[in-house]
Amino acid sequence: MKHARWTALTLVLSSTLGLAQLASAQSSLDLWHLQTTEAGKAVIQKAVDRFQTANPGVKVNVSPTPNDTYKTKLKIAFGANAAPCVFASWGGGPLYEYVKSSQVVNLSPFLQKDQAFYTRFQPASWSAVTFDKQIYGIPGENTGIAVVIYNKALFAKYKLTPPRTWPELLKVVATLKGNNVAAFSLANKAKWPGSMYYGYLVDRLGGPDTFRNAVLRKGGGSFADPVFVKAGTLLQDLVRAGAFVQGYNGLDYDSGVSRQLLYSGKAAMELMGTWELATISSENPTFAKDMGFFAFPTVPGGKGNAGNVLGTVGDNFYSVAKSCKTPELAFKLLKAITDTQAEQDRLADRRLPPVKGLKVTDPLLSQVSAFVAKAPSVQLWYDQDLAPQLGELHKDTSQALLGLSITPQAAADQMEALAKKLAAGK
Repeated sequence: MKHARWTALTLVLSSTLGLAQLASAQSSLDLWHLQTTEAGKAVIQKAVDRFQTANPGVKVNVSPTPNDTYKTKLKIAFGANAAPCVFASWGGGPLYEYVKSSQVVNLSPFLQKDQAFYTRFQPASWSAVTFDKQIYGIPGENTGIAVVIYNKALFAKYKLTPPRTWPELLKVVATLKGNNVAAFSLANKAKWPGSMYYGYLVDRLGGPDTFRNAVLRKGGGSFADPVFVKAGTLLQDLVRAGAFVQGYNGLDYDSGVSRQLLYSGKAAMELMGTWELATISSENPTFAKDMGFFAFPTVPGGKGNAGNVLGTVGDNFYSVAKSCKTPELAFKLLKAITDTQAEQDRLADRRLPPVKGLKVTDPLLSQVSAFVAKAPSVQLWYDQDLAPQLGELHKDTSQALLGLSITPQAAADQMEALAKKLAAGK
């Protein structure tokens, strides 16, 4: 009898194990991300390979897609309820839209069970993916803040020093223009590169609360605040001073054209996220030797601290779609693509994963790390922090300001009108 029970139990276990193995053998996970440099793609593929070795029979289908194409691709996928199991995003307003429509897995229960994994990350890195005190993404790729990258050799040639204030910046622009060099390389077809100028000017003029209060509709906050108008005015002053390369509003960032203008010496600076440091180092090591960066200048009389930064601690973030049939397996994949080996691989690619106790030896990365550590405020990119409709309008109006086709007052009024409409639920 005992033998019979063991036989039955063995059959049940064998059957169960067989089903599990069959399920595992049939499991596949789609992973979408937007790392398109060879080094960036390799970091993720190596992590996927480790995951697949540890989970035999599970196939991960990896799809890297360029930045702006990716945004559209992801939006269409969610609209069709066909999102990939694991996907990268920037957190903030767009991710929140998917969360509100119940299309993203709440990762808090997974993280509560795995405190060692959760506490590896910098506390500030969770803010962009936390909604109603629940976490919907893992900070994965990089601490990315906007800085002014510049050609030190070109600055030395024209006896220039990194400007600390707006008047100093205008003098640098004039000197470079006088020598037929554009001060700034800018590829603003996608609109987000140009929006960084506007975001920094708002911060330097009014401090971080000006934007925050306007977004949250508190403390009398409004996009019609004079600070927003003044920011638009200063941005257009920069345009009229001849600061940018020709055709900037039609140039495509994803094609690398803004970096090519730096390499050729036709432009001396670029306001860009610090991911550009890794890209330039990989793409043009010779130019990278002359590469430096500095903080966006302050504006005399402005309230914004010179150390305030625009960017994100953790960008990109990885989430799991609710349509994924194996969320536990997907969470394992999230852990693999952000594990200790992936962290070291990203460091080698000159990126700063947002984890504690990171040993950074690269001089430029050390500067970025110190910069962020001292920053009184880290403001998420405007177009990612705002609700999608407002984010799109912000990019439209920023591009129009740069194109001198809208007045600063009209740009501010349009933003405020839409913010009021959305706040009223219309």
